[in-house]
Amino acid sequence: MANEPCRIGRRPFIIGSLIGIASLGMKGGVSSVFAAVPSTADELKQYQPVFFTAEEWQFMLAACDRLIPSDREGPGALDTHVPVFIDKQMLTPYGKGEDWYMEGPFDSHASLLFGYQMPFPLQVLYRKGISLTNQYSRIKYNQNFCDLPARMKDAVLTDLQKNVADFSQFGEADLNAGYFFTRLLENTKEGYLADPQYGGNKNMAAWKMINFPGARASFPQWIKIHNVKYPLGPVSLSGEQA
Repeated sequence: MANEPCRIGRRPFIIGSLIGIASLGMKGGVSSVFAAVPSTADELKQYQPVFFTAEEWQFMLAACDRLIPSDREGPGALDTHVPVFIDKQMLTPYGKGEDWYMEGPFDSHASLLFGYQMPFPLQVLYRKGISLTNQYSRIKYNQNFCDLPARMKDAVLTDLQKNVADFSQFGEADLNAGYFFTRLLENTKEGYLADPQYGGNKNMAAWKMINFPGARASFPQWIKIHNVKYPLGPVSLSGEQA
């Protein structure tokens, strides 16, 4: 389900996305997590997207909010500025496809084992995916995705995830709904957990929630200490401490 992260609990969902991170201690109190993200809503409202259009930006805000909503377990995607991360990501070589092999022949319906097979970069994938999702939402609910109530947003995202939404009915031969959902969810999790210098994980709130130390470079005094919760907050790559 599209809102599965909320149903199964925030920590199991995040831990499943952090296979490469070895240390995941108990999180602090909920109040301490939210204390790490003051005025993020106002800051997000003031942000001017550099890639997404106004309509696309409203979709991104709504979609990221439903994929990782704010709840009693911790901050959500909007609290941590995940849409900002994705917006900035679109202007990187990754978003432009500059460091991908983008020569034909392409087979957009090939197995994922063959890697990225779309005849366009991630920038175009998002433009197409957002437009097609809004078309699907208007046909099913007579409204753009961002204007739907939460339960209908979840239903649309679930239809994307399960490929119930058929983008081919709108003339799209290459991009299917399930693949767009996979990329959107993947990039949302990246923004939630990335170093703050890339635009997401505002104030390291996601790291605080899972007790991840971030870029702390020295742990020799802790090597022989066992069964004790690590007491220090995370540090970003820029040296900021939470």
